[in-house]
Amino acid sequence: MLTRPSRLESLGNQEVFYFVHSYYPQPADRNLAGCFTDYAGEFASGIVTDRVIAVQFHPEKSQRAGLTLLKNSVDHLAKQG
Repeated sequence: MLTRPSRLESLGNQEVFYFVHSYYPQPADRNLAGCFTDYAGEFASGIVTDRVIAVQFHPEKSQRAGLTLLKNSVDHLAKQG
């Protein structure tokens, strides 16, 4: 579950995504984190820059929230040229 709003449009603060394992990034610059998840402690579950979007979970297995994330990712990257 995302605990902070994603920097990608249209994702709410409480979206639920499918995780398979317990690995996660620990960015040196927390401003790179596009979203956070709270599961046995808060962690960055996604990284967003102008040209890179990476998430720790499986959007393709995450129902409507996953489809929204994939659409928003394409829209975000298309705006970057």
